[in-house]
Amino acid sequence: MLLEPETLDLAPLAPELLARLDGDPRFKPELPAAQLEIVVAPTERVADAVAELAESRRVLAAAADGLVRLASAGVHPCSAPEGELNRGERYDRTAERYGPIARRQLVFALQVHVAPGDADAALAVYNALRGHLPEIAALAANAPFHAGADTGLASVRPQLSELLPRQGVPPSIPSWEAYARELEWGARSGTVPEPAVWWWELRPHPGFGTLELRVPDAQTTVAEAAGVAAFVHCLVAWLAERHGSGEALPAAPSWRIAENRFSAARDGLEGTLADLTTGEPVSTRASLKDRIDELAPVAERLGCAPELQRAKRLAQENGAQRQRRVAGREGIGALPAWLAGRFLAADE
Repeated sequence: MLLEPETLDLAPLAPELLARLDGDPRFKPELPAAQLEIVVAPTERVADAVAELAESRRVLAAAADGLVRLASAGVHPCSAPEGELNRGERYDRTAERYGPIARRQLVFALQVHVAPGDADAALAVYNALRGHLPEIAALAANAPFHAGADTGLASVRPQLSELLPRQGVPPSIPSWEAYARELEWGARSGTVPEPAVWWWELRPHPGFGTLELRVPDAQTTVAEAAGVAAFVHCLVAWLAERHGSGEALPAAPSWRIAENRFSAARDGLEGTLADLTTGEPVSTRASLKDRIDELAPVAERLGCAPELQRAKRLAQENGAQRQRRVAGREGIGALPAWLAGRFLAADE
């Protein structure tokens, strides 16, 4: 998020900052004019992606000097609920179609792409990974405040996003042919003119050959982003390995996953997640601890064990809890400065 240097309110200056970056492909505009997206090139290891993210933040901060300050979280804790949008054919189309709802999309996400293998593996992993979205959401929850008030949620970002269609838990996909038919229907209806507006929290990315995880809130520090990315990478690899060994991966009903997803958004680490088969509730924090322990051998094979340890620390205290701790001590108004001060922090 781009912040006005004095007030630390959202500053709709993305075009001006991009001009300073002189076409650097690592930095792109998004719908809100107070937002800039950092794009990391494909890597084999989480550590390499994290190193590139850290360097990109440093480059961006240098370019922003004297124009804006930078911070990262799921939403700005104090800004007005509506803001300016960037111009361009795609953004103008969104603004025209959704009006004030589009101006309320002042939301910031961490998007993680993972290539799970061949087409069969990708489909099986996609359908199973849907059931793990609430775990990822709880781990990465980092938006408890909005418009200067405590929302009572660990992350308000899903509620804002869900003002638009095709949000939240995605549908299962029985086959790639069925997926193609859905996109064809969307194109003919005019509601989904391109796959890029299939906006669910998990989606196949046909152009990249990846599964794109869109559920995590933006993380305040690079170290926190590393923990989320490692958790996601290990989850995808774990599911792909199980598929490769001949196991039939489960694909839970969307409504059951959505119940857990709401619990994750509301309570974060402090809530419960229900077993998707039996309905038995389990502590979210305990469930995440067990999952991270289960993924530890995968992390060793993938070379991201140190980053998965950061996920374990996030499972003890995520961004939402840290923000509330600071707000309890200094007030909500102190949060933008605290977030901005951690943008280049070396560790948690």
